[in-house]
Amino acid sequence: MSPNNPHSTGHFRIGLIILLAIAAAATACWYFAPGFLPDPLKALVPALPKENPLLYKWRDAKGQPHVTDTPPIDRPYETLHYNPNTNVVPSVMPPPGTTHE
Repeated sequence: MSPNNPHSTGHFRIGLIILLAIAAAATACWYFAPGFLPDPLKALVPALPKENPLLYKWRDAKGQPHVTDTPPIDRPYETLHYNPNTNVVPSVMPPPGTTHE
């Protein structure tokens, strides 16, 4: 086939459009639904900042509570799902037995 063959140019364009459509679909899946990606693919693509990070709640040997982004190795823990788009406002109520003026 010669480079000026209209059939080869048309096939190239169709192939390019299909390749771009596949790339766009993969990018949309990665961005909007990263949980549906297969595990081997998750290891290859960077994590999204919008993805909800996992946090781990656990207690140390003295019973003090901790929340970390890595789970403890030697004790039980609870997995927390943190939504970075949620505001967390501390309580503004005064402690019992105090007066507020």
